[in-house]
Amino acid sequence: MTNEELKLKITTLLPEAVFEEGGEWLNVNVNATAWPALATQLLHEPELYFNYLFCLTCIDWKTHLTMVYHLDSTQYRHNLVIKIKLDTNKPEIETVSNLWRTAEFHEREVYEMFGVNFLNHPDLRLLILPEGWEGKNPLRKDFDDPVNMIRL
Repeated sequence: MTNEELKLKITTLLPEAVFEEGGEWLNVNVNATAWPALATQLLHEPELYFNYLFCLTCIDWKTHLTMVYHLDSTQYRHNLVIKIKLDTNKPEIETVSNLWRTAEFHEREVYEMFGVNFLNHPDLRLLILPEGWEGKNPLRKDFDDPVNMIRL
């Protein structure tokens, strides 16, 4: 499917989706509340079949956080990037680990590094950092590192 065809199909699934122009892959901005239903459709719609979540990360823009999901259809070889704006003060979004198992570890990493709460995640705990780092979120721009005095 071309990016234009993907755009048309996604618009039928979620009319309020906003598309970014340019780039090799289609970038779609969606609302966090619409994400669970759209994610399910992206996986289960036969002509889309985005069966591989190969990257999930977060960006701190100081004013808000953005979740970024990179999806691939191994059958059709089309790609999609989903972006979801989250509130910095209470960043939470529904887990997609029930759809794509690769999300389980990615979500744990984003949880510990950015403080995003993944609702209904089966095992949301620190992945890399040692005990005592809960809630410190070292990749957030407001993180204060007294040892290295890093300030962004």
